[in-house]
Amino acid sequence: YRTVAYRGHTFTVPADWQVVDLTADPAACVRFDRHAVYLGTPGEQQDCPARATGRTESLWVRPATAERAAVTENRTARLFHATASAEGIAVTAPYREDRAVVQEVLRSAGLPVSAARTETVPAARTGTGDGSAQSVPALPADATVYRGRGFDTCAAPGQKAMDAWRAASPYGAVGVYIGGVNRACAQPNLTDTWVRTQYTSGWRLLPLYVGPQPSAGAGSCADDCAAITDPAPQGRAAAEDAVVQAGALGLGPGAVLYNDLEQYTPGAALTARVLGYLEAWTLRLHELGYRSGAYGSVSSLVADLVGNAARTTLPDVIHFARWNDEAVTTDAALPAGLWSQGQRVHQYAGDRAETYGGTRISVDRDQLDVGAGT
Repeated sequence: YRTVAYRGHTFTVPADWQVVDLTADPAACVRFDRHAVYLGTPGEQQDCPARATGRTESLWVRPATAERAAVTENRTARLFHATASAEGIAVTAPYREDRAVVQEVLRSAGLPVSAARTETVPAARTGTGDGSAQSVPALPADATVYRGRGFDTCAAPGQKAMDAWRAASPYGAVGVYIGGVNRACAQPNLTDTWVRTQYTSGWRLLPLYVGPQPSAGAGSCADDCAAITDPAPQGRAAAEDAVVQAGALGLGPGAVLYNDLEQYTPGAALTARVLGYLEAWTLRLHELGYRSGAYGSVSSLVADLVGNAARTTLPDVIHFARWNDEAVTTDAALPAGLWSQGQRVHQYAGDRAETYGGTRISVDRDQLDVGAGT
C-alpha cells in the first residue's frame, strides 16, 4: 500500500494504483476502467477516447465546498460519492467486484463509510405523480428528438469545444454517457447546466446508459465489465437508476434513454439473459414515463431482437452499430416493419478523431432519425 495526500486529506491505496495529478496534466482522461487515483479537476477538454467500457476500483479526489463529511452509495452503479470539510474535497470511488477495497480506501481518510446513505430510486407512477425523480426543471420534450448527423464520445466535451463544433461541424446531436455500472469515463462537464446550455444552443441529446453487459468481455470491455447475471431485477434497477441520472440533468419523462449493450456472440442462454434484461429495462422505463432505446451491433443485439420480435417487448428506438461509413438509417438487418417511424439511430463509424473550429475530439459518428413518438 501507499499513501496519497491531497488538500490535507490522506488516503491509503494499493501500491499498484497509478497517481495522476490533473493540475500537472489537465488533459488526462479520468477513467474508471483502470486502477488509478486522480487528484484535482481536469481541464475543460479531456483527451479521452471515443468510447471506453468497464469499471474497476479507482478514486477521483477534487476540490469542493463541503460543510461536513458524508458518504453516499449507488449500489446499482457500484459507486461511492463522498465529501469532507476542512480543506473541502469531493470524492468519487467506483468499484467492480472489490467493494471492500474502496471502502477501506475511504475509511483511511476518515470518511464515514459505515454511515453511508444509499442513493434513492424513483417510485412507480401513480395517479398523483409521475415518479420521475425530477430534481431540476425538465427540458422540452424534443430534447432527444432529432433527424440528422450526430456524434458520441466517452466524456462530455467542454463548452468551448461544443460551441466550436456547433458553428463548424456537420453535427446537430451529441451522445452523452449519463451513467451505469460500466460507464468508464468520468463526466466533470456533464451537469444540468451543461445539458440545458447545449439544448438552448440547438444541440439535441442522445443519452446513453452503460449498465450490465452480456458478458465481462463483451465488445470493448476487456474482461472488466460487470455482467448480466439476474436479468429482470438488473434491467429494472438499471432503468430506475437511468431515470434518476436523466432527471438530474433535466431530461424528463418522454425522453429516450439508450441502454448500451456491447458486442456479444448470440446463443440460447446468453440471448435469453440479454433479452430478459432489456425487456425489464423497457417495461420499467415505460412505467416511469420514459421511452426505451437500446444500442447494439447488428450481429448481436439487433439480430436477437429481430429474431425474437414476437416474443419480447422491443425498445422504442434502436441505436444500431454497423461501421460501414454510410450515414443512413436503413440496413439489411432491420426489417421494414420494425423501428420504421422515426425510431432509428445508426452508428456508422467509430473512433474517429475530428477537428472543427480548432478543437479535436475522438468520436463515433451517428445518423439519427428519432421522432417524438407517442
